[in-house]
Amino acid sequence: MFFKRKEPLGAAEYIIAGLGNPDRKYENTRHNAGFMAIDALSEKYDVNVDRIKYKSLCATVNIEGKRVLLMKPGTYMNLSGQAVTEAMAFFKIPPEKTLIILDDISLDVGRLRIRRKGSDGGHNGMKNIIYLSGSDQFPRIKIGVGQKPPQWDLADWVLSGFTRTEQPELQKALDNACAAAEKIIAGAIDKAMNLFN
Repeated sequence: MFFKRKEPLGAAEYIIAGLGNPDRKYENTRHNAGFMAIDALSEKYDVNVDRIKYKSLCATVNIEGKRVLLMKPGTYMNLSGQAVTEAMAFFKIPPEKTLIILDDISLDVGRLRIRRKGSDGGHNGMKNIIYLSGSDQFPRIKIGVGQKPPQWDLADWVLSGFTRTEQPELQKALDNACAAAEKIIAGAIDKAMNLFN
């Protein structure tokens, strides 16, 4: 039998929350790019994100010498703030140390956009986090999922899967999102922006 690495003890110092929807039917859809990034991080750090806490699936890992809570909120996208703010309150972690990873339909598949803070950009998950926390000071990594084709309904588009030809670009974006997250945790968000924006 194979055992995953033991989680580090002690309180989390940072949060990385990937946004998505929890049901199996939403797996690997464009709106779940944030969940995919958390899965990529969990694979890289050899942990299972399966502890149920803060209305989420969670795991704690050491990244750049910091204890980091990885989160996949189970509240559905539009109520992501319920999970994120609960964990923030428990660990007394400010928005500046709460990294949000989310999908962005204004970016081509494979592209990233890293922001130090800012508005919700029309993303309902981010909107709920900002509303419930009362702050827009969250660093974030936006993962491009492609612009909606004219004939598509927006909801149908974000809940559609990636095509086979998009998969390599998506994988590159997830790898880059992991690398960017590490730099942000290390306090080098400017470097992450220069490298990956």
